This record gives sequence, C-alpha cells and structure tokens, in this order.
Amino acid sequence: MLTRAATYEDLCAGFAWAIPPRYNIGVDACDRWAAEAPGREALILADEAGARVVTYGELRDFSNRCANLLASRGVGRGDRVGVLLPQSLETAVAHIAVYKLGAIAIPLFTLFGEEALQHRLAHAGAAAVITNGEGAAKLSRIREGLPALRSVFSIETGSADAEDLHALMRGESAAFAPVDTAADDPALIIYTSGTTGLPKGALHAHRVLLGHLPGVEMSHDLLPQPGDRIWTPADWAWIGGLLDVLLPALRHGVPVVARRFAKFSGEAAFNLIASHGVRNAFIPPTALKMMRGVPDPRSRWRYELRSVASGGETLGAELLDWGRAALGVTINEFYGQTECNMIVSSCQSLFPARPGRMGRPVPGHEVAVIDPEGRRLPPGEQGAIAVRRGDPVMFLGYWNNPGATEAKFVGDWLVTGDIGMAESDGTLRFVGRDDDVITSAGYRIGPGEIEDCLLRHPAVALAGVVGKPDPERTEIVKAYVVLREGYEPSEGLARSIQEHVRSRLAAHEYPREVAFVDQLPLTTTGKIIRRALREQARKEAPEGSGRKANTN
Repeated sequence: MLTRAATYEDLCAGFAWAIPPRYNIGVDACDRWAAEAPGREALILADEAGARVVTYGELRDFSNRCANLLASRGVGRGDRVGVLLPQSLETAVAHIAVYKLGAIAIPLFTLFGEEALQHRLAHAGAAAVITNGEGAAKLSRIREGLPALRSVFSIETGSADAEDLHALMRGESAAFAPVDTAADDPALIIYTSGTTGLPKGALHAHRVLLGHLPGVEMSHDLLPQPGDRIWTPADWAWIGGLLDVLLPALRHGVPVVARRFAKFSGEAAFNLIASHGVRNAFIPPTALKMMRGVPDPRSRWRYELRSVASGGETLGAELLDWGRAALGVTINEFYGQTECNMIVSSCQSLFPARPGRMGRPVPGHEVAVIDPEGRRLPPGEQGAIAVRRGDPVMFLGYWNNPGATEAKFVGDWLVTGDIGMAESDGTLRFVGRDDDVITSAGYRIGPGEIEDCLLRHPAVALAGVVGKPDPERTEIVKAYVVLREGYEPSEGLARSIQEHVRSRLAAHEYPREVAFVDQLPLTTTGKIIRRALREQARKEAPEGSGRKANTN
C-alpha cells in the first residue's frame, strides 16, 4: 500500500487508504494468490530434518476443506472459533478457513492453562476449537463450563478428547465459495492482557489486515521486495505474530518461515535464519537479547538480512549498535497495541533511528500526544499517546463490553494508555504507562488475572502483582502475598503458589518471585495501590535494571 519514496515526507504525501467496501482476509491473503500463481511459495515449514514448502494452491485447498468441515458442524457467519495451536500449517489453515466462512477467529496461546482458556472461550461463546492433543486434553477438563462449545478438532491422531481434523478434512471438498463479507464485518477477537480485571476481547474487522500493511511495510524498509522471506519467533496467537508477520506476508506473496522450537536460543535463531534464507524478521527485544549473547555470529553463519523489525519494548543504543554489527541492518522499532497496532515505526531506509524514539507516525495513522480533554499538545510536553478515531487498523470495540469500549476514547481519540512526548522533528518518545501492564520477555501481562488466580490458592488471603525491573526480561512478575491464618511463609509454599498460577494461566504469567507480607497498601475502597508495590519492587531490583517501554 506504500509507494516507493526517497523521504518520509514523500512517503506520507503519496499515501491514501484504499479500503474496498467488500473485503475478506482469507480471500486476500490466500485465494487471490492461489488463483494467480497456485505454485507460489506461501509457507516454509522448518524442523530439525529440513523444510516442507506449502504453495498458495495447497493452502487454498486445505483451508477450503477446513471451511467445509466447520460448516458441516454448523459453524457460520459470526460464530467464534478458537485456534489453540503453535506456529504450524494448521494454524494458517484454520485462520484462513474461519475468515472465508465469515466466522470469527480467536487466537489462543498454547501456554494458556485451563482457567485462562475457560475465561476466553466462555466469554466469546466459542462454537469450535482447533487444537492439538495437549490443548484437547486441557479443553476436556473444562468442557462442562463451555456450553456453547460444540466441536473440538485435534491435528494429532489418537486423541480421545477431540476429533481427528486431518481425517475429517480428507472427506471434505477442496472447493468452497467464500462468504461475501464487508470490510467492517468482524473477523477476529484478540484478548488483551487484562490490565484491569479480566482480559477483554478486542474485536477486529476484516479491514484490520489492510490497516496493518503500511506499518508492516515501513518497519521492513518497504516490504515487499524481490527475494523477501520472513520469519518471527513470536507465536502466531499474538497480534505481533499473526498480524505483523503471517497474514501481511501472505497477502504480499512473501514466503513465511514457520518453526516451533522446543526451546528458543540465540544459536537456534541464527541457524534458522542462515539455513532457510530468511531476509526479513520480526524479533522481539528479549529474543534479540538472547541472540546478542551468541559470540561471533557472522563468522559462524552465512546470512543476508534485509530488514529486522522489533516491538514490545523500547530498544536502547546498545541493542541498535549490536544489530548493525551482528545482523547487518539497523533494527526498526515500531509501536502499537492490540486495539490499534502498527501506528508508529522507524524506517532505516528513510530516516535514522534514534535511541529512545519509537519512530514517526505510519502514513495513514493520525497519532498525537493529547491532554486529558483531548487537546493536542505541542512538542516537548508529555501527555497521552492517542490515535484519531476511524483508523482502519482500529478495533471495532471490546466483545460484549460497551462500557470498556467507551472508556477507551476521549472524544475522537483512542487513548493507548501510554504517556509520551512528541519531538520537534516529528518523532515520538515513549515516557511510561498510566496503567499496570507488565512487560516480560516481550509479553504484555495484566496483573488482574494473576491476582484472581492467586486468590484461588488455599493459603492466599490477598495478593498484589506488579512488574519488577529485570535486566534480561525487562520485568519479571512479582507477587506480594498476604497469607491466610494458619499458614506460614516458606520456600515450599512459595513454589506451590508459583505452580498454582503456572498450571492454570500460562508459563510466562506465573510470579517468578513471591514475597510474603503482613499487609498490602490499599485505598479507602479496598483497591490495591500497585504504584506503591511497583516502587518497592524497583528498590529491590538489581542496579541498572529499569522498566522500559510497553510498545505492543
């Protein structure tokens, strides 16, 4: 959607949105290419043994069979379908099938425990879930609490808790007529981090893919270009993996390398980039830090990256310098959030990266720093980072939560929840958050769901969760716990509390530190004053640690 330009100003001047009234993500990302060039590479499925190439023609046929199967089970326009899978062929197939059906996809992390899945699937009223054997086993234990869930399909054979997806798909036709959807029709629900209370479902329309394209293109120095091939270690259940990489790349005809690592490491990342000719990558800062620990990568592997984008935390000068030396490119930082993503970006081919600056507004997005009344602030003054209402990448609203949707806006501005400052050169500086989201290893984690889970432990009377600064992960989850009468602090009890959260929510959400306290700071209405806990955690952090930006 962006045109080639020599300067950022020319890029903006030559841009105009082209959102058709009728639009379907599945058709645009898959069927269009399948009709024009069915043999074109779509996915490269990499594993220890090598790689398997999936063409657009195959992807169309697989997704059509999947769509027919879902339709045979009564799934249709507006129905919600969970996709509980890691990076895989079936993940892409499931998403494309759901969109072509006119249904609504719900991306779900495989790390989620039963309580996290229960909330999301029950809240969305999911009619079907496509998963693997591990996910099917989790769902079987909460099935009674999901009355709307009619069908569970597993990509693995021999599961007693789900039907065999591949066996059933083989019996379906490879022909399917996609539903005629409007650009503003709902397409997917991505659950947020649960900043306050339980996670909310951000409902996005089909146009969200088109809305992402300028930001993806800018952060990858004007993607697509001949020879581009993209990869990310980010899970496709995260908006950063799904809408910053998988779907935009498929739409542009850029092959996507998919790889599920048993355990991610810097060495494994360099080896994959070199082995599979990766030219473009979205690598979250925590993964970059792990790669930075690999000695002499350019002497050990042969690779030629054209672009690397990163978001989720602010990049410092040291990481940018390392990227130039080890990766051969200047890493482009970008900014956004689940409700309105990829709205600010750097672009090394158009203007120099500056440490501490997120970049400039992506063409097509009106981003400003505003005061509490919604007035635009001049450069140099801190205020709320906001986006003008009506943006194609902006969400339709929170699923079944009009009150929270209304609270997200100040007049015509969607308020991101971040505090920032505009510079005189047009770049934007991130200052901090005005909420309690924790950024840990690239994940944005809300304390509300963790605190709710902690309170279900028999020993816990009260719990407050905050981020403690950490040099490797940006922050770790730390829980301050008041015990019930009859329980005494111990290392064993702390481990029990940690495992309680890990098994019920997700491995990246459990508190890596548990502190037992006699009381928590509370407001007069009984709310935990997390600000005081954050200050305490900062004092406890090693010197040199510091909270950085939450930028996705």
